[in-house]
Amino acid sequence: MTDRSVSPILRLRAVMARLRDPDAGCEWDCAQTFETIAPYTIEEAYEVADACARGDLEELKDELGDLLLQVVLDSQMAEEAGAFDFDEVATAIADKMERRHPHIFGDAAEGGHHLWEVVKAQERAAKEDASALAGVALGLPALMRAEKLQKRAARVGFDWPDVEGPRQKIDEELAEVAEAAPEDQAEEVGDLLFAVVNWARHLGVDPEAALRTANGKFERRFRSMEAKAGGTLDGLNLDQQEQLWEAVKGDERGQI
Repeated sequence: MTDRSVSPILRLRAVMARLRDPDAGCEWDCAQTFETIAPYTIEEAYEVADACARGDLEELKDELGDLLLQVVLDSQMAEEAGAFDFDEVATAIADKMERRHPHIFGDAAEGGHHLWEVVKAQERAAKEDASALAGVALGLPALMRAEKLQKRAARVGFDWPDVEGPRQKIDEELAEVAEAAPEDQAEEVGDLLFAVVNWARHLGVDPEAALRTANGKFERRFRSMEAKAGGTLDGLNLDQQEQLWEAVKGDERGQI
């Protein structure tokens, strides 16, 4: 057993070091790499978001622990490779927070989101890739990454002047999907989705959050349909299923 008298983070790091021990550790943990663990990190981040959305603080505590474990595991693997360790990770983010809040930790007269973005832009300019799009992670969900790319482009003036431009672009992309050859449809649908994200951004709507809400609404209604049908929709034709769908929507309206 690890020493419970030390700080919780030191104990967690000791647990991970033991799990990664090539002689006495866990076979699964020892086999992991940065590439294999990345999908789990993304999954854990979404489970944190889910607990937040449900307002379940007890579950949030557990999910934050699972997410922290991913950070500790990545840091342990990096330490084994001689790259960096957990302390350097913590130091780097603390330094970054102080650097990006000069109105709190420095002598800047004003702060807020504008100053945060100014500091971030200065940091990007100091790096080898000085593109306005630099640093938008490839691993982000596609909707979220599309929004971030569009926002970055907008900061240098590459954007529609009003909401009507992206709205008209959707009509254009819809027509191109309809006219596309089968081998081109995936690309055209991608352009359509990108245009929808752009319109949502101009409306002030978070497309990732909006789609998450729509997914939840569909699941809730579909499960209610199944309940009304006695547990399954098997054997019902499309008209009967549509009637159930409308009945569920009617029930929801009656509850408002």
